[in-house]
Amino acid sequence: MQANTAPQDGLTPLQRHWLLAGVLAAHAAGLWGLLQVGAVRDAVREAAPMFVDLIAAAAAPKPLVPMPPPAPRPPPLRATAPQPAPVFATAARPEPAPFVVPARAEPPADLPADPSPAGLPAPSTPALVSASATPAAAPPPKMIPASAVDYLVPPVPEYPRVSKKLGEAGLVVVRAYADEQGVPHDVHIERSSGFARLDDAALAAVRKVRFKPYTENGRATGGWVRMPFPFELEK
Repeated sequence: MQANTAPQDGLTPLQRHWLLAGVLAAHAAGLWGLLQVGAVRDAVREAAPMFVDLIAAAAAPKPLVPMPPPAPRPPPLRATAPQPAPVFATAARPEPAPFVVPARAEPPADLPADPSPAGLPAPSTPALVSASATPAAAPPPKMIPASAVDYLVPPVPEYPRVSKKLGEAGLVVVRAYADEQGVPHDVHIERSSGFARLDDAALAAVRKVRFKPYTENGRATGGWVRMPFPFELEK
């Protein structure tokens, strides 16, 4: 019977060869690492004092600088009472002596009573000038009688339509000043009808009037004219 010489691990000769090479390489690396431990230790020992010196230098406290002493405070001001003003004594003034008017000496009997030189006329007293009389005020304009009033342009009052609808009626008396040319001035209501529309209509009619100039002694003169305007509704 032939003996079975096949390997029991199931590896081929090539795989077994690579496995053996890997084991040898691992042992070689471990050996090299052991050889390097001493060098690493020496390097650490040389670097440790420098590292300790750096830490000690960084942790060393800085020297304290003495602070300057504080400046002395000024002494508090004490309130002092105000000194009274010095009083200077002055000598009293003597009172003035009363003034006495000397008595007037009487003129000698042999001197004339009039001190003016003989032969010269006595000074005349100027007459008082009377104040100039103020000019007399002009008389107020007279009232022209109704019979003397004549028109170049007669008044034509217009009855307001609203007044007719509302039943407004009444008598309006207008007073106006007619100058020398017959132009009316200072037109105003002397008697109201009680309705503003009727009063305004009468005033508007008088402002359009032109009077015939009123004359006295052949001379045109102005005067006041009174004009009635009856506003009556038709029945």
